[in-house]
Amino acid sequence: MTGQPTLPRTLGLTDAVMIGLGSMIGAGIFVSFTPAAATAGAGLLIGLAIAAVVAVCNATSSAQLAAQYPTSGGSYIYGRQQLSHWAGFLAGWSFVIGKTASCAAMALTFATYAAPLGYAKPVAVAAILALAAVNYFGVTRTAGLTKIIVIIVLVVLSVTVIIGLTGPQSASTSFGDNLFGQGLYGILQSAGLLFFAFAGYARIATMGEEVTEPKRTIPRAILTALSITLAIYAVVAVAVLVVIGPEKLATSTAPLVELVTASGQSWAIPLVRVGAATAALGALLALIAGVGRTSLAMARHRDLPRFFAAVHPKYGVPHHAEIALAVVVSILVVTVDLRSAIGFSSFGVLLYYLIANLSALTQKPENRRYPRIVQLLGIAGCFVLVVTLPISAIATGVLVLIVGIIYRTVLTRRFDISTPHPSD
Repeated sequence: MTGQPTLPRTLGLTDAVMIGLGSMIGAGIFVSFTPAAATAGAGLLIGLAIAAVVAVCNATSSAQLAAQYPTSGGSYIYGRQQLSHWAGFLAGWSFVIGKTASCAAMALTFATYAAPLGYAKPVAVAAILALAAVNYFGVTRTAGLTKIIVIIVLVVLSVTVIIGLTGPQSASTSFGDNLFGQGLYGILQSAGLLFFAFAGYARIATMGEEVTEPKRTIPRAILTALSITLAIYAVVAVAVLVVIGPEKLATSTAPLVELVTASGQSWAIPLVRVGAATAALGALLALIAGVGRTSLAMARHRDLPRFFAAVHPKYGVPHHAEIALAVVVSILVVTVDLRSAIGFSSFGVLLYYLIANLSALTQKPENRRYPRIVQLLGIAGCFVLVVTLPISAIATGVLVLIVGIIYRTVLTRRFDISTPHPSD
């Protein structure tokens, strides 16, 4: 990247872990369990375990690659360096489109819990613009706010689970007898939807250019954040299934609110709503940062317009990319529903990690931290979860991928970007 502006290294291990936690906890706890229960019932617990295995494989691949390529862009850079420019483009394009949908989902989640009835979409747009402004003024502000958000969410979740599991249970605790009631396909589909919740560790890798001692910090941060999140998800999933049951969970718009209500502790409803809204804001904050930096990396290599490669001379952030993202997501929140955004996001992110695993599989022995069987399992897992997603999510994802392929094909023919560039 000779001659191009770079991002300052200001994030330590705790900062990176908190950014990962802020991305994952907000996405999963308050959003993903409902559509997963609709497809798998109590079998979502098995889906959660499957999603966790795939996430661990992907996390180790991302950690291994990020240690070798500690720069902004994540699997976009890994695919370019280890596979081909086309592989890198498909990874970057999948990430940008998938995570743009995630931004819309998180903004809508925030508004569902925080906005007065009938004002969800305007409030969601306001949240997007406000957090884009936070990111605009520097990543250290992003990391600092994320720490506060994560602490609030963990306190709220702890109180909620304790209330639920110590109160009178309104659902039958024998749901374990019906884990396979919706069949293997339903379980796999729930795993694909739940994977949406685990993808936050990608934010750590995409911000690799801003992490101190990246070869040591990034792998540790990714695995630490994922391990903490897995434990939290498992506890909360069991709590909502035990207290409100899989049938009610499948139709709930606010399952943790229903958890405390069923336990007879209605005083905690405002607390849960504050926690949910805060978690969604944390996820949205980290998502904006991650998408902006992948767009920056793609623009540096001319896979997106060079306009997005600009780094603010004072604040050290990809300000053009983040402004454009805020505009696009604001448009999305007034045109899409929450469940559609989750499925589409899972499609894009699973393809992104499929390329990450393929890239890690080709690394030389001196750069390898984990055995190849881990990457092979990740490849198989990503493929299976992609093809079992809802048909509407697959169709939309394929269509957007085709648009990206056409775009780059035209760009390649016009500017010959397939040849190596000095910044490679």
